[in-house]
Amino acid sequence: MNHAPRPPHPPPPAPGDVAPGHALNWLAEGWRLFMKAPAQWVIQALIFFVIIAALGMLPFLGWAAAPVALPVLVAGMLSGAQAVDRGEPLRIDALFDGVRRHAGNLLLVGAFHLLGLLLAAMVAAAIGGSAALTGMAVGAMAGMGMTAGGMMLGVVAFTVLWALLMMALWFAPALVMLHEVAPLDAMKLSARACVHNLLAFIVLAALLYVGVWVAMIPAGLGMLVLIPVIAGALYAAWKETFSPLLPAPPDPGPAPADEPPET
Repeated sequence: MNHAPRPPHPPPPAPGDVAPGHALNWLAEGWRLFMKAPAQWVIQALIFFVIIAALGMLPFLGWAAAPVALPVLVAGMLSGAQAVDRGEPLRIDALFDGVRRHAGNLLLVGAFHLLGLLLAAMVAAAIGGSAALTGMAVGAMAGMGMTAGGMMLGVVAFTVLWALLMMALWFAPALVMLHEVAPLDAMKLSARACVHNLLAFIVLAALLYVGVWVAMIPAGLGMLVLIPVIAGALYAAWKETFSPLLPAPPDPGPAPADEPPET
């Protein structure tokens, strides 16, 4: 049986320019989307935390399962944010839309996420380990200083690589879920967008850093609000950075009028 070939995906859009002050607008938009369905968002966030925690406690594979699953769950929350933005009701099970629609590609994004974390850790360990060995060879105070300096350099190297990885991961679930971009292309395009609008994302990172500390004050319960707000902010950032450049959906045209039955 012959199947019609699937039409090719539209080409990935180039990222647009974003003013640094718009980072605050993204968080405000995330809060607006949250307030449209707060109970459903809180339940989604609770399920999100339970799944990530349960994956993290898996024997042997827990350390790897959570980073791989993260983009799939984030994509589900983005699907929910898109529905709320369109005036549709938020379904709690929208959290699993990533599993239903693009599970394979989103899991590949998660696998690249895990691979990047391992690579960053290996580079940092190599720098710190080589400094420690050199310090042992030198001995005494000079060796201790060299070892401490090498360890600090390893921490800096890991931080830089982790930041680049977060840039590659930031828009990737949205591009895979909402525009059907291939996983590796989505991560490259996400990193390009973050670097292209670096100041805006530095401002956003600073705001999120403060937000996390504030959310942790009431026994961490504020994270049940902050996570949906971040999802809404991510959706708003995707819309402003990429949506104006996406191909417009075809116009279905007016609905045909009912015709009398032929006799």
